[in-house]
Amino acid sequence: MSEVKRRTAGRPPGPGKSASGHSQSLVRGLNLLERLAATPGGLSLSELAEMVDLAPSTTHRLLQALQGQGYITQDAELGVWKIDVKTFRIGNSFLEARDFVATSRPFLRRLTAQTGETANLGIRDGATAVFLAQSESPQMMRMITRLGSRAPLHASGVGKALMAWLPDDEFDRVLAERGLARVTENTLHSPETLRANLAQVRRQGFACDREEHAIGLHCVAACLHDEHGTPLAAISVSGPVARIPESRLMELGELVRETAAEITTRLGGHVPATPEPVAEA
Repeated sequence: MSEVKRRTAGRPPGPGKSASGHSQSLVRGLNLLERLAATPGGLSLSELAEMVDLAPSTTHRLLQALQGQGYITQDAELGVWKIDVKTFRIGNSFLEARDFVATSRPFLRRLTAQTGETANLGIRDGATAVFLAQSESPQMMRMITRLGSRAPLHASGVGKALMAWLPDDEFDRVLAERGLARVTENTLHSPETLRANLAQVRRQGFACDREEHAIGLHCVAACLHDEHGTPLAAISVSGPVARIPESRLMELGELVRETAAEITTRLGGHVPATPEPVAEA
């Protein structure tokens, strides 16, 4: 072995081709994990390869590496790939690290006991709301949201409660990223209408989803704030229109707003002052 080879043997790769290749494989592997995490039923090799735009052979190699580390598993009967318990542990560590999730859980259970309906906790991720915790209604017909699922900010109670307190530039960024696609015939799909609705959310302290995300479902939601008054998360109560008619929305809205204020105070946060009423567009 030459002197040069002897000196460099065993060193980690520098910023050249090898390191770049490892980084690319890492990104590709994480993309596969994200796809699988979003599909609890699992995905086949061909489906995954098409989703991430990779050759099946490359996709299979990455899946085997993730399986070897315990992040994913393959269903022997169906042949589909799914996330494994190690991925769940890593994802769950996020919830444990965020105090507001644990702090909110007993309040969610209390809301369910008070209203008989499902209570949720969600956060903002870009232009969507992500649901992190839930207290299910004991009713046979009830609203259930899979934890980790997403909803557009403009077309959900939790989303609008979070969106109402965004600075103007961040509001514009959300609109540019996602737009205002109609989820149902009741979705607020124009910037003017949405802005007017969010002004009302700030004034009354809670948001109403009147079948804007799902026909037959009503929801009220209120924001949790950090010590700077910045949106931290939002809680909601959701149920069928038959049990939450228009006449009950204001009553439940006040209850959810007061509960959100309690949680905010418990977390050492600050509830922004309600602005003076202004003329709506």
